[in-house]
Parts: sequence; structure tokens; C-alpha cells
Amino acid sequence: MIIYIHGFGSHGLGSKAIAFRNYFKGKGEAFIAPSLSYIPDLAIQTLEELIESYDDVQLIGSSLGGYYTLYLAQEYGLKAVLINPSIYPYITLKKVLGEAPSFYDESHFAWMESHLEMLKKYETDLVPQKDVMLLLQKGDETLDYREAEAKLPHAKQIVEEGGSHSFDGIERYFDEVDEFLN
Repeated sequence: MIIYIHGFGSHGLGSKAIAFRNYFKGKGEAFIAPSLSYIPDLAIQTLEELIESYDDVQLIGSSLGGYYTLYLAQEYGLKAVLINPSIYPYITLKKVLGEAPSFYDESHFAWMESHLEMLKKYETDLVPQKDVMLLLQKGDETLDYREAEAKLPHAKQIVEEGGSHSFDGIERYFDEVDEFLN
């Protein structure tokens, strides 16, 4: 089972989630992309319950989902693909304290200091890097790709010039992601 973990304010019907879902379903591989709570503890609880419900789980996480993915990969000994991951979300997400946007329906939710504190509990340094693949674009306007490079220097890394936080052209790497996970 491949579990895709979306980023901050996003959902399981985002463009990357849909593209990955179509790719893996087309290959007959089990795939889910749940829409998670914006509250970190609730998101992690949901993901842990999903991981414990399936056999042979692999993870793909984007942005904040990459941070969650790194934590869960360590906790459960799983292979993980991180797409422009947030390495220090308890720092980078300070700038959106207050009303934060939901990218599903343009509504807003309250993002609080307590949520930043929750995120700190999920920081990890112990993931076997041979089980991690990084997909980074230097043109990420939201996060500094060098933080992921520095934290995971021995992971399989694909680093591209240009691009964006969404990781432009992610479809070009679907076969490589699939090969890495399996």
C-alpha cells in the first residue's frame, strides 16, 4: 500500500495526489491519499492507524507531508519518497499563524502556536537514509531545498534547477519513484 501524504492546507484531491493515484491505480498498485486534519497530532494519528491497517506500506510525502513521512518512516521502518519536504515546519509555518488557507475550498482554519509545538514532537534524525528518496527543485519559492539536502545527505537525491514548491513535472519521476519504493 502506498500512502501519499499531502502538505499544509492541502488535501487528498490535490493535483499531485491525483496524478500519483492515477499512475499507481493504472499499474494495479494499492494507493491512498487521505485528506488529513490540519492539526498535527490528529494527522499523525490518522496516518499511524492507516499504516497499522495495511501490509507492506510505503510513503510519499510532499512539503509538510514530507516531514510527517520522515517521522513515520523512522517509526515504522518504511521506505519513503519526499517531495520538496518541509524539514523545520515549526519554523517555516510560523509565518501563517492565525488564519491559514485551505487549498481545497478557499476556506480558512486557525493555525496556532500550539500546532507548531505539536510539530516539534515529530522531528527525527534516525531514518536510514538508504530508504529515503528526495525530489527537490531549487526554484521552490516556499522552502529552502538545501535544508533537505543537508539533513539527508546520504538519501537518493534528485535535485533540479528551477521548478516550484509544487515540483513542476513530477510525472517525469513516477517510474523512478515506483522502482525505488518496490
